Amino acid sequence: MQDRAEIELKLISDPMYLCGARELVGCIARRIGFDDMDCSKIALAVDEALSNIIRHGYNKVFDRPIWIGISPIKPSADSIGGIVITIDDEAKQVDPCAMKGRCLEDIRPGGLGVHIIQEVMDEVRYEKRDSVGMRLVMTKRAPRAEGSPRLSDRKGCAVTSMGSKSSKTPMGP
Repeated sequence: MQDRAEIELKLISDPMYLCGARELVGCIARRIGFDDMDCSKIALAVDEALSNIIRHGYNKVFDRPIWIGISPIKPSADSIGGIVITIDDEAKQVDPCAMKGRCLEDIRPGGLGVHIIQEVMDEVRYEKRDSVGMRLVMTKRAPRAEGSPRLSDRKGCAVTSMGSKSSKTPMGP
């Protein structure tokens, strides 16, 4: 994977901008090939992460920077690809091992963001940044549906005639 995200977004820690970040991530996930349910789950994981940064990292200060990086994962034999989402902040640093949700038996509202993120995403990694702040790296791979064609299965294009016009149609399944 490359070091720099293909899409980078900087926003401030104002909850007003969470819906835009969710929509952006959901739309990109859809273009990568995730179904609607997975797109919603990925957007929810990003929303939970951003909310946690605002609430706990920045103590509800609404003018601090947050960076979101988004990169697609190339398709493979087992997957149509996937998405890597990196979220950086300048909030207080915490021990990455301490990033745990509350006990699930403790039934009350809130406090489930870390659980949701870990349930939705395939890989979740919290890191301290070099000087200040934290980094969250979340990866989600989309499984290839049984019998779905691979890009490598397409041999090229063939020209076929349809009436007096010719059109290109893909060869292969």
